[in-house]
Amino acid sequence: MSETIRIRRIPGKWVVRAGGAVLGESAEVLELSEPGHPDALYFPRRDLAMAMLEASATSTTCPRKGEAHFFAIHTRSTVIEDAGWSFDAPLEAAARIAGHVAFDPGKVTVEEI
Repeated sequence: MSETIRIRRIPGKWVVRAGGAVLGESAEVLELSEPGHPDALYFPRRDLAMAMLEASATSTTCPRKGEAHFFAIHTRSTVIEDAGWSFDAPLEAAARIAGHVAFDPGKVTVEEI
């Protein structure tokens, strides 16, 4: 199996929802595939309600993508901790996901509309 990641723009328009709120819609979603991990969908920040996302203290490091910083989502009814993440300065192999945010599918709903 290849040890590289693959990033591609996926067709269609996509929405991300959490706690009854729409966080964003985009027709420019990127899908990142890498060995040993489920595929992740990355939304451009410009298409998200970033005011609903608050940086958390959580960060992780990936040898293929670099350092990820996490976000909590604030809705009217709840705070969903570490529900999204981004790579502010991704490594070269993942450069296309700079300026994008991915979400934990167990904490939000992402679907094609």
